[in-house]
Amino acid sequence: MTLTAAPPEAPATRARPREKGWRYGLTVAVFLLPSLVPLTLYTLVPMLGSLWTSLHEWDLITEMRWVGLDNYAELIGDPGTRAAFLHTLSFIAGYLPLVYVGGLGLAVLLNRAMRGRSLLRGVYFLPVITSWVVVALMWKWLLNPAGGIVDWALGLLGISGPGWWTDPDWAMPSIILASAWKDLGFVMIILLAGLQAIPREYQEAAMVDGASAWRRFRHITLPLLSPSTFFVIVISLINGFQVFDQVKIMTGGGPGGATQVVVSQIYDLTFRYGRAGAASALSWLLFAVVLLVTVVQIRGQRRWVTYG
Repeated sequence: MTLTAAPPEAPATRARPREKGWRYGLTVAVFLLPSLVPLTLYTLVPMLGSLWTSLHEWDLITEMRWVGLDNYAELIGDPGTRAAFLHTLSFIAGYLPLVYVGGLGLAVLLNRAMRGRSLLRGVYFLPVITSWVVVALMWKWLLNPAGGIVDWALGLLGISGPGWWTDPDWAMPSIILASAWKDLGFVMIILLAGLQAIPREYQEAAMVDGASAWRRFRHITLPLLSPSTFFVIVISLINGFQVFDQVKIMTGGGPGGATQVVVSQIYDLTFRYGRAGAASALSWLLFAVVLLVTVVQIRGQRRWVTYG
């Protein structure tokens, strides 16, 4: 019997990826059509339409009249526009810390083993899915200076409650309080998911080293929670710039324009004063501000967001 050596195996060659031609692009487009069609019809087309409208003077009835960039120039120099942006920023300055700290506190509390934890999570999340009309009317009733429950409770403690949404100095804090209460559940759920993703071994190793609960929270929990914190801050900032429903229902921009924010001014320009062109221009100014703030946040995340 003669033994023969087996022929050497051919060296393995890496398969070349197939070139992505027009058929591949067509296949991708077909799968994306269910999303691309409504996105184009209900988002991109209206955006382009509002951009075109911003270059005209239009009262929604008569024919458009071309004015170019006059609407933008007028808005930038208008004290009312600056006041609306300042009111929006003051809302964000009060709303963002309140909703984040409150949501973080609830997330830490409900991340522990306790009876009724699932029920409490559902209860705290319930306002998130409740209509803003219901929430705003409820808080307007609670903060009613002429017999509201909050002033009644303060009276039992011998405290005279403020005018709340009827007082120019307290109208914005009233809106901030209602907004933070409604959105606490959303922030809680996001941060709770982030807390549950942190490996338990880090906490146990720190406990073995004798780290206190505060040091573990500061040096382990908060850094590893930074991706969830970043997401919450970006979403809350965008929502803060777009605040409208609660302002419209609770104060209508008053008293004395103390709560006139950007979106409510856009509404008034369109439907009260018949200036759709100026309203569209203000919408694009707001879009530019939100985009700038978001880009700054995304670029800055490398310095404070920790992954892994």
